Amino acid sequence: MCCLFVYVYAYLFVLLRPAERSGEDVDIILARLKVVKAFAKFHPNLLQQICLCGFYEYLEKGITLYRQGDIGTSWYAVLSGSLDVKVSETANYQDAVTICTLGIGTAFGESILDNTPRHATIVSRENSELLRIEQREFKTLWEKYRQCMAGLLAPPYGVMESGASNDSEFVLLYIFPHVYYLLQFNSVPSEKILRGGKVLRNAILARAPHMIRDRKYHLKTYRQCCVGTELVDWLLQQSSCVHSRAHAVGMWQALLEEGILNHVDQELNFQDKYLFYRFLDDEEEDAVLPSEDEKREAEEELQETLLFLSQIGPDAHMRMILSKVPGQRTPEDLEIIYDELLHIKALAHLSNTCKHAQGLSVLFPYMDGTSWYIIQKGSVNVVIYGKGVVCTLHEGDDFGKLALVNDAPLDKEDFNRILRDVEANTVRLKEHDKDVLVLQKSLRPSSHGNVPAHFKYTVMSGTPEKILEHLLETMHPALDDFVLMHCVFMPNSQLCPALLASQGSEQERMDYAVASKRRVLSLALRWANLQAHHLLEDDTALSFLEVRCIQTHSRHKVLLRQFSSGEERLAKKHPIRSFDDILLKVYCGDHTYTTIRVPVLATGREVTAAVADKLGSTEELLLISLSSSGEKLILKPNDVSVFQSLGVNGRLFVCTREQLDSLASLPEQEGPSTGSMSSFELMSSKDLAFQMTLYDWELFSCVHEYELVYHTFGRQAYRRSTANLELFLRRFNQVQLWVVTEVSLCGTLSKRVQLLKKFIKIAAHCREFRNLNSFFAIIMGMCNPAVSRLGQTWEKLPSKFKKFYAEFESLLDPSRNHRVYRLTVAKMEPPIIPFMPLLIKDMTFTHEGNKTFVDGLVNFEKMRLIANTIRAVRHCRSQPFNVEASPASKNPQEVRNYVRQLSVIDNQRTLSQLSFRLEPRRT
Repeated sequence: MCCLFVYVYAYLFVLLRPAERSGEDVDIILARLKVVKAFAKFHPNLLQQICLCGFYEYLEKGITLYRQGDIGTSWYAVLSGSLDVKVSETANYQDAVTICTLGIGTAFGESILDNTPRHATIVSRENSELLRIEQREFKTLWEKYRQCMAGLLAPPYGVMESGASNDSEFVLLYIFPHVYYLLQFNSVPSEKILRGGKVLRNAILARAPHMIRDRKYHLKTYRQCCVGTELVDWLLQQSSCVHSRAHAVGMWQALLEEGILNHVDQELNFQDKYLFYRFLDDEEEDAVLPSEDEKREAEEELQETLLFLSQIGPDAHMRMILSKVPGQRTPEDLEIIYDELLHIKALAHLSNTCKHAQGLSVLFPYMDGTSWYIIQKGSVNVVIYGKGVVCTLHEGDDFGKLALVNDAPLDKEDFNRILRDVEANTVRLKEHDKDVLVLQKSLRPSSHGNVPAHFKYTVMSGTPEKILEHLLETMHPALDDFVLMHCVFMPNSQLCPALLASQGSEQERMDYAVASKRRVLSLALRWANLQAHHLLEDDTALSFLEVRCIQTHSRHKVLLRQFSSGEERLAKKHPIRSFDDILLKVYCGDHTYTTIRVPVLATGREVTAAVADKLGSTEELLLISLSSSGEKLILKPNDVSVFQSLGVNGRLFVCTREQLDSLASLPEQEGPSTGSMSSFELMSSKDLAFQMTLYDWELFSCVHEYELVYHTFGRQAYRRSTANLELFLRRFNQVQLWVVTEVSLCGTLSKRVQLLKKFIKIAAHCREFRNLNSFFAIIMGMCNPAVSRLGQTWEKLPSKFKKFYAEFESLLDPSRNHRVYRLTVAKMEPPIIPFMPLLIKDMTFTHEGNKTFVDGLVNFEKMRLIANTIRAVRHCRSQPFNVEASPASKNPQEVRNYVRQLSVIDNQRTLSQLSFRLEPRRT
């Protein structure tokens, strides 16, 4: 009753003319507005101004506030009730379609700033109360508090009529006749961020109370302030989940966006500088200090709060960068944007120079029909008049009037400017009126004050011969990119003659010829060092190097066992080379098998012929890759290294076409029926992690850089084996399935809880050993539905382990192109075993998003991007793994044997069934 009295009293005073309101009236209105969502994060000074100039307006159900096409005179915020937003294709109101519904706390009517016609008709859905600000006062407030009010100038936030989640917010956009865009943002609960800000403030007052104090600057005193640089320093000291100063800036920016932390002069961007910021709780002069109980609660919640803010911080940092005027962005800002653009689907067709030049802005607050938009986060519903929602656009998609018509904004003013600037700095070498080499010119600033800046030229595209000629002539650092990637566009049979031609002839001046030979020799040494045993597969390359007296590896054939079987895993791993032989176990329909010896590069036809010869069969046989679930893959006769197609428990079979349907998997493929917890529960978690890391390092060290190239571009097209890489990737799957298998086969609740604790400890030690591949395999195993659904088991897990798991799981966050993971790796020193599936994804994305040849020329930009990812792998292996760092262990050999012979179930359906037996679905 008291609350109702205050609200009614507040509304009565809103009825008063602004000049008639007393200070007490303003305080009462202010108390009411503070609970309204639209005003929750406003600075108190701005709220007071709104209280002075706002009017109260009451609408009964079905009242039209204004119509589409009217020129607006006021801006509104909904205090109670709801209103429908209706849009009509024609001038006839009867044709209007309800697009969305505005609820409490939404704001609308921003068109009064530029006197544009209203985009929609607003009708009260029920009895509603509004706060209204007239145009003149709103413009005055906008000029004075532009940054603080920017969030309100997005068209109205509301709730979809079609039962959309209340956790989402929508923005109605009128782009052009017939088509409307409804932006949906997944909003982070304000209560959680509000609590996070309170926890940080109380923790600072508990741990470093000197940080929040009165400060003087230019003879002015600022009450209870913190300094930006000190806040960043403090965050970095509190948790390992804060990866860098930029990351910390993003975390504080997330609080700044919500109004929980404020700059003393209302600037909207948090800066790592000597600038003053104040927590919301310190805005009032009589701010209350936290009690001892509140400080203790803050200490307990601090790590969880930091983890939460570390997850939303990168998004806030990105929004902050994109909200800047393009000319104000720093080189660091541009690199962050560029990193984002590399992985945006809508920009896949642009050159990387264009991506560097993009002057992107945040999607809101201004949206009209003259711009091109890319969805950075969230989703957009496309509504067509009379048809409703026809599709939803997601992260990475683009839209805009021209994008819908041409699939690219080719005649936009800014976009044209970017293309003109790029073309002005493009140097084209032509032969017979055709481009043969395209270079990009850019200014390289001098590192010495007395030396003038000069231009550098970057190869963008060209014919293979001209690219090689230019790189040799300049000894450009991109020679390394060429050596890494030449197999894609210039095979050895083409490269060797080109190198011979580049040495110069006897008729040329002696000094030039000698210099040319030195350059060729330098490249040949790099090439031979990188190719290693791959050179032994190519007679042209061998003869070229032998003429130049460059030593090559000896060709010693090794006999390998099929790498999906068990005992050979106990031996130290050595690289599998294309000229080696391998023993393959091939099964028949009756589950008998035969063992054949074939080259690693043997085709499906050669394997089938060897089996038929050994069995004495004259029938036409099919070669089948059969999984434990019974899934059959018929291998093509021309496919090389067919054994690489096998899954963790997969096997090779041969049969006639008539026998194909009846082919069944082996009992051994089903995996274990009992867990092995009794074998490893007494083993030290650190020992297990070390032996896993040692085995992973052996597998990782065997992967040749060229295998990454062949895997990306398709090994079958190059008739090459990527067996070492497949082994390493298979190990990731095996460890992941090991976690799921052990939990699913553990029938006792208390034992399952112990298992989860054990896996979390092993994962922690893997991260300590910088083995991110097994670390992520374990965490992803715990994220598997068969494990994550075991609610009773997770409930019993101690809170300390839940916090560890939540922190580890946050490293899997895919947002902002897995930025959390990338920041983590950037802080590590080699040796590192990286999360290989993500590196594969990076290269695949670059490959599929960029053409290999553009207008008949090699797209060397693409080659450079993929080479950069491969160099990241090289960096991880730039230091040797210290085998002597093994922790003291009573039974190292037993642990070693165990981690190299993991027995798993690789059938997800079987794992799910086992999981439901442990904890049946609750009705």
